[in-house]
Amino acid sequence: MIFITGPLYSGKREYACSLLGCSSEELERHAVWDVQELAAGCADLDALAEELAQHEVVIATEVGGGVVPVDPDERAAREAAGRLGCLLAQRAERVVRVFCSLPVVLK
Repeated sequence: MIFITGPLYSGKREYACSLLGCSSEELERHAVWDVQELAAGCADLDALAEELAQHEVVIATEVGGGVVPVDPDERAAREAAGRLGCLLAQRAERVVRVFCSLPVVLK
């Protein structure tokens, strides 16, 4: 599995398409994205990460930057998204951070 992460609107899906040699319409068959949203309220992040790792490409938007939310539920969701990202990075064969459409291979 290839794990692609980076800020919102940074070109993550476009990079995945170029990496896989597919169109944006075909990407759905190879990848899953916005997985950070699945982490909120998830009771078993390990099981979720294992399930997501079965995909060819997993794409997550970084949510850790900026002001820490005052709302406890939002903080918990942000924490869970970060933990899920760590679990996915551990399971990934390759980890790529895309920033301003520039891919940086981390692993």
